[in-house]
Amino acid sequence: MRPTRLTPLLRLLILTQLAFNIGFFAVLPFLAEHLGQSVGMAGWLVGLVLGLRTFSQQGLFVAGGALADRYGIRPVVLTGCALRIAGFVWLGYARQTWAVIGAVLLIGFAAALFSPAVESEAARQAVLHEQAGGGPRTRVLALFTVAGQAGAFTGPLLGALLLSVDFRAVCLTGAAVFAVVLAAHARLLPQHVPGREPVPLAGGVRPLLRNRRFLGLCCAYGAYLLAYNQLYLALPAEVERTTGSQAPLAWLFALSSLLVVTAQLPVTRLVGERLSPRRATAAGLLLVAAAFTVVALGRGGASPLPATGFVVLLTAGQMLIAPAARAWVPDLAEPGRLGLYTGALSSVSGLIVLVGSAATGALLGSGLPPAVPWLVLAAVPLSAVRLLPRRSAVGVG
Repeated sequence: MRPTRLTPLLRLLILTQLAFNIGFFAVLPFLAEHLGQSVGMAGWLVGLVLGLRTFSQQGLFVAGGALADRYGIRPVVLTGCALRIAGFVWLGYARQTWAVIGAVLLIGFAAALFSPAVESEAARQAVLHEQAGGGPRTRVLALFTVAGQAGAFTGPLLGALLLSVDFRAVCLTGAAVFAVVLAAHARLLPQHVPGREPVPLAGGVRPLLRNRRFLGLCCAYGAYLLAYNQLYLALPAEVERTTGSQAPLAWLFALSSLLVVTAQLPVTRLVGERLSPRRATAAGLLLVAAAFTVVALGRGGASPLPATGFVVLLTAGQMLIAPAARAWVPDLAEPGRLGLYTGALSSVSGLIVLVGSAATGALLGSGLPPAVPWLVLAAVPLSAVRLLPRRSAVGVG
């Protein structure tokens, strides 16, 4: 059967993810330098501010998802966009520490509202699209991933261009992007999405904490995210060792984004649609483990090839894991609680990354033989395969 076209709501959600990342990544890459140089913050305070942003966003995803289940995605998304606009404008004018912290917390909390709402509805609509004969849900969620990565690639280019004016211009442009999203959703997002009935805020957390299959997926996904974050922790040190400079990092990051934008859909068609979510996630974790092994085995010389192989294999793993994990959550969620479970996946895995990153930093600076930290890191995604649930409930959260 020939796949049917995406519904208007699905197209809106996919374009929303693109716009979200353009607006966000136009600002975020330049925030640390702005805080250190223009605002004059000490290094530890810059790190604290960035950590608060992450906490206010990832840590509260579960709350935003629960609110989407209770009140529907329209009010939650519109409120989140309005708060993001206010946060970016505030950040553009903030010069005192308390003002910067307030703006950053508002920016993070805004995403904790709109992101789980959009992601959970995209996953639910992808399942309904699949059930209507429109093709595998992983294809839709791969499009969602590509849109996000394209935004993450385009946003910094836009921000770098505007930085020639000043950081305030960057923030105001980011706010303008979200203003366009807000206007589009106010006009196009239905007041009530068919099939999505409100559920009480209370009563959802306890079954979630007892859902061992879902928590297993959270832990495995957290192991993947911890490994993926080594693009920003372990990889820079390796590039510095082999090339004597961190300049090649920009090319490696661009390579990762380009691979996702150009190869995500073909990979999903060739592999993801032939494998169950569990097998696709397991295969992705094995590729991530192989990425670390390549560097461990190739650290004897000064060639940049192991680092390049690391980026390619890690990104290939990402292309299998990200759509498969999103496609899996609706089968593991309690009826009516897909927003809560989508948010919990990000919050729990984010907590794992927070704790694991500190341990990883200690490992990399431990003075062990150079290959050992990379082999230990390879064992993390390899071990996570055993955490994946072996069966799932059938439903549309």
